[in-house]
Amino acid sequence: MTKRPYYGHEYGKTKIVNEEYPHIHSIDDLYDVFKGSWCEKTCAPRMAKDWSKDDPSLGQCSITSFLVQDIIGGEVYGVKLPDGNFHCFNVWNGIRFDLTSEQFQDALDYENAEKQDRKVHFGKKEKYERYLLLKSRIEEKEKR
Repeated sequence: MTKRPYYGHEYGKTKIVNEEYPHIHSIDDLYDVFKGSWCEKTCAPRMAKDWSKDDPSLGQCSITSFLVQDIIGGEVYGVKLPDGNFHCFNVWNGIRFDLTSEQFQDALDYENAEKQDRKVHFGKKEKYERYLLLKSRIEEKEKR
């Protein structure tokens, strides 16, 4: 049993049921599907030059969190970072988890997070296009 490197991994075996994504059965499965789908093109443009397969979650937080919300529901929250941007994560059925937390060397404070609005995030055309690309990559994996 491999421990996944994301915040909330202790809930990784929590069961998920979604007929649209029949290969995703747990939060760990979500992580595995996303990790195999992130790429430089789905990374936030300001971070894309630093993206690598060694740090695949870099710049993927908001599009990942909103796709997780599409797949299992719940809410998307954001931790305000020193640069004024928000780092997004999910809260579902009372479980707080962050599939993209491994991009940070220091632990984040998830306690004072603010609820995030997809309309605000997707007001940026490039972000919405990255979301659609990531969604298509995940759907392609589901077809296999």
